[in-house]
Amino acid sequence: MKTTSHRRTLIMVMVALAAAAAFPACAAENAAGSLAAPPRIYPERWVYVSLNLNKDADVEEIRRIAQTAAEHGLNGMLLTGGFDVIDLQKPDYFRRLDAVKQICAERHIEIIPAIFSAGYGSAVLHRDPNLAEGLPVENAPFVARGGEARIEPDPAARIANGGFEESERNRFKGFRFSDEPGRITFQDTEVFKEGRASLRIENAGKFNPEHGHGRIMQEVAVTPRRCYRLSVWVKTEGLKPERAFMLQVLAEKRSLAPFEPNVQSTGDWRKFTLLFNSLQFDHVKIYAGLWGGKEGKVWLDDLRLEEVGPVNVLRRPGAPVVVRSEDGKTVFEEGKDYAPLSEPKLRLTRPDHDAPALQLLPGGRIRDGERLRVSWYHAVAINAGQVTICMSEPKVYEIWRAVAKSLAQHVGAKKYLLSMDEVRAGGSCAACKARHLTMGEILGDCITKQAAILREASPGADVWCWSDMLDPNHNAHGDYFMVDGDFTGSWQHVPKDLGIVCWYYKQREPSLKFFSGLGFRTLAGAYYDADTLENPRGWLEALDRTPNAVGIMYTTWQNKYGLLAPFGDLVNRRVSP
Repeated sequence: MKTTSHRRTLIMVMVALAAAAAFPACAAENAAGSLAAPPRIYPERWVYVSLNLNKDADVEEIRRIAQTAAEHGLNGMLLTGGFDVIDLQKPDYFRRLDAVKQICAERHIEIIPAIFSAGYGSAVLHRDPNLAEGLPVENAPFVARGGEARIEPDPAARIANGGFEESERNRFKGFRFSDEPGRITFQDTEVFKEGRASLRIENAGKFNPEHGHGRIMQEVAVTPRRCYRLSVWVKTEGLKPERAFMLQVLAEKRSLAPFEPNVQSTGDWRKFTLLFNSLQFDHVKIYAGLWGGKEGKVWLDDLRLEEVGPVNVLRRPGAPVVVRSEDGKTVFEEGKDYAPLSEPKLRLTRPDHDAPALQLLPGGRIRDGERLRVSWYHAVAINAGQVTICMSEPKVYEIWRAVAKSLAQHVGAKKYLLSMDEVRAGGSCAACKARHLTMGEILGDCITKQAAILREASPGADVWCWSDMLDPNHNAHGDYFMVDGDFTGSWQHVPKDLGIVCWYYKQREPSLKFFSGLGFRTLAGAYYDADTLENPRGWLEALDRTPNAVGIMYTTWQNKYGLLAPFGDLVNRRVSP
């Protein structure tokens, strides 16, 4: 077999040389096309582990993962490890951390801490929730009464027929459309939460098998740059998949409230609530129902929209509150005319509470019955509770500097990965606006500062970063979630010695080529919880053609390690890719 292989290779070379002689202008291209890039063994062969050492069982799970990784040729563990709050940890945590360090050292597995997330900001917000990125509310109408002022919207935005009481042949008054009335969407007068009726959705998989749609939509007028709360009561019976139910707010082609309600397959009435900012739009489309529904039923009732006051109001230097007279000529002073506007305890992922009132101070200039215009900034949680922090507030970097110092002391890592993926808000608060930078520049500056902070604490540290926010083939563009601005060009503002971990499989070829062309080292984040290794095979084929490619990682979002051993064999070329 070995002799035959050599003969085949010799024949291929001879063919390529002959083609080069016949067509000298295309010699290099033909030779490269005839001889596939040889398989490589990459120096960085990692496994991703999302365990935060909260319990002893985490240590034992890491022991199993590390043993399998070592036995099959992997040499690095990208570990979340609770490192973003390492400076706040208690003694039991450090006991577990020491055990994990020993486990990995004995098996020659390098620990690479994953730290410093701006998109998933819970570690920073745990210390100060006011560091969330803020969306602006401008000149909301308030009225002063009885020593306080509250919002009084005019006109008030509302859902028409939100109780689904008015229907003719299963077509609901006030709604622009519903999917397949009488086959998928129905008025139900026997099952309801309030009033005399509800909306029932079923048969989406039967009558709309391609998309599984079972939706209803109403367009509503809103005021630009205001804060709104949308809620609905939901009941389910045998719903599959559970994530098929969604509540959406769209303006033009933009989603103003990406939201993943946690519904059960079968469950009694439950209220779901989301908060959104109207941004620059004066009309929004409210959708509720099923996307990708296969089986089961869902009932909706009391779909409600309301403009709200300062729910989840932020108070930090880059998120000021401004109170003016209705004509705008008088700017009232906090601490003299009114008490500081804030919430005693910010619940950034819970928008279902009342907004605090603006408390008027004795001797102040605001009179009873006076109409005011109030502006503030509020936080928004998206999807399943993701909240982004402000990358322009100096206090964020103070927190990260303390984390880096503690990491250097307790872990002593030589490599780090910046968890700077999916940064879904930014550029909208006063701190960001004052910098007069693009979002690409703000993000690049943030990553540059993060790398410098790590190297201050750990001189010579090798710093890596997730790819998506630096990749025009992925998330580095405009009109991205709640971002005010454009991430285009972000890759021009980060250290050139940064390592890039690419993880968008469908765009692996252009992404690897893009970063390689800029001179960055690349590593592929492969796998994503399938039942086969097709994904890593595809990545390896692309990596083998990529200059500056140095590694690959077993990346599981669901803590599935059943294919870790064959993955290790694959990347070490012990089996054919």
